[in-house]
Amino acid sequence: MRSLLLTLLFLTHPAAAQTIWRAATEYPATAMPGEGLATFARLLNDKTAGQVQLQPRYDAPDGLRSASIPAAVQNGQIEVGDAFAGTLAALDPIFQLSSLPFLATTQSEAWTLYQVAKPAYVQAYAALGQRLLYATPWPASGIWSRNPLTGSEALQGLALRTYDKTSTNVMRAAGANAVEFSFADAMPKLKDGSVTAVLSSGDGGAGRKLWEYTTHFTAIGYAMPLSFTTVSEQAYQALPPPLRLAVDSAAAETETAQWLLLTRRTERNYATMRGNGVSIEQPGEALTAALSQAGTAETAAWKAKVNPGTAAILDSYRR
Repeated sequence: MRSLLLTLLFLTHPAAAQTIWRAATEYPATAMPGEGLATFARLLNDKTAGQVQLQPRYDAPDGLRSASIPAAVQNGQIEVGDAFAGTLAALDPIFQLSSLPFLATTQSEAWTLYQVAKPAYVQAYAALGQRLLYATPWPASGIWSRNPLTGSEALQGLALRTYDKTSTNVMRAAGANAVEFSFADAMPKLKDGSVTAVLSSGDGGAGRKLWEYTTHFTAIGYAMPLSFTTVSEQAYQALPPPLRLAVDSAAAETETAQWLLLTRRTERNYATMRGNGVSIEQPGEALTAALSQAGTAETAAWKAKVNPGTAAILDSYRR
């Protein structure tokens, strides 16, 4: 019925000039966010009869990392951006929510947390002049390392890449020498030995890069964080109403596809990792306890510093 409505709207409105939206993500095309952009591009083309075209670019084009994506959308460098939420804490602490440690570690939990927090995400992006299109979930984060993490002592002094301030604080509290930087910057540091471990799901093409340097993956189930894809509100409002409806429809279908993709993603990733010599290991009790203690403290610290409305989102999810 919705597709029929969109078709009728196009038939009753004059064709608009073709609109090109530039899109960027710091992740490879085969990682979950990259596949999301490709899906959105295809659906957008289909639903607008080619009147709105998305041009996705991957692997941090023009040096665009997640932390700089919202500004790039704001200043018109790109119209559509995909950014890892945890790196956006300076814009609004709500973006740290999905990467709080051991809070949502299953697909069902991650979906529930997203639904509870979605109005706040929409509001935070609106303040930046952007419209939230869809969220992409990541498979659960683990630790890639050159050597097996046999116990909590293995974390002591471990040169570890983390992906946001929260994970940096947690891993430092557990004893690691943790440093936050984007995934796009991880490979050179692994190659030169300045880091020897990476906190990441290693999804898609990211995994193919990681196993060149790290052949152990400890499945700590740290978090299932989100990446968000947004469009400039100005670019969105410049479209006629039928095309805006088509954009909304394409975004909704992309989000559904992304969460369905997650269903078997971990199993597929693990099979590929094993086929390329990666040993997938479960954390021992001591390592689990050390990380859990550090994670609990960090979540409490986050809740204490945010405003009551944001803290209430966490309370609502936990009920």
